[in-house]
Amino acid sequence: MIIAIDGPAGSGKSTIARMIAEALGFAYVNSGSIYRAMTLRLLECSGDPSDVLAVLECARAASIQYQGGRLFLDGRDVNDELRSAKVDAVVAQISAIPPLRDVVNAHVRAIAGTTDAVVEGRDMTTVVFPDADAKFYLDASSESRALRRYNQGVNTSSLEEIERNIEMRDAIDRSKSVGSLKIAPDAFYLDSSGLTIQEVYDKVYGKILHIREPHGR
Repeated sequence: MIIAIDGPAGSGKSTIARMIAEALGFAYVNSGSIYRAMTLRLLECSGDPSDVLAVLECARAASIQYQGGRLFLDGRDVNDELRSAKVDAVVAQISAIPPLRDVVNAHVRAIAGTTDAVVEGRDMTTVVFPDADAKFYLDASSESRALRRYNQGVNTSSLEEIERNIEMRDAIDRSKSVGSLKIAPDAFYLDSSGLTIQEVYDKVYGKILHIREPHGR
């Protein structure tokens, strides 16, 4: 079974996807983290984000693995580096490169293709897994999303700067020629702005149980 979750940055989809995967015993795959890992690798390669060939060369040489729900880049656990300000500043630009999306989507399909999985990102329900068994779109206001990121304490930017970056990311994600952020017609839409994580989880998990019942899975 494939459960696909989309939504803008900071909407809570990563937290919910991890919780759902753990509850069901499914693999968890975060496409956004893979884009961030590719961005981190490019920065470490001292590459130019506007140089498409350099980005692709760096990305294609990367090794991506998930172990225990954590992402490893070239054998190194990089989870704590993926939300840094330097990655935030250029990840939208890099993820908008169409050929790079093919590289990342191949990683996602390879990881999720051999097992039950919860996959989340920007175009999981529309491009990568259009036939997913369950589809969700989690949304939230830019103000609430910025506050969540700020409270995580990973990004050293001010609350106002984080909100501006989120709004810039939203604009880029929605205007991409390939893999843009869209709500799939058959996705369950949920605005989490005024909800706790537990409330969002309960709604998503309940919907999944309802979907699984007719199939006996």
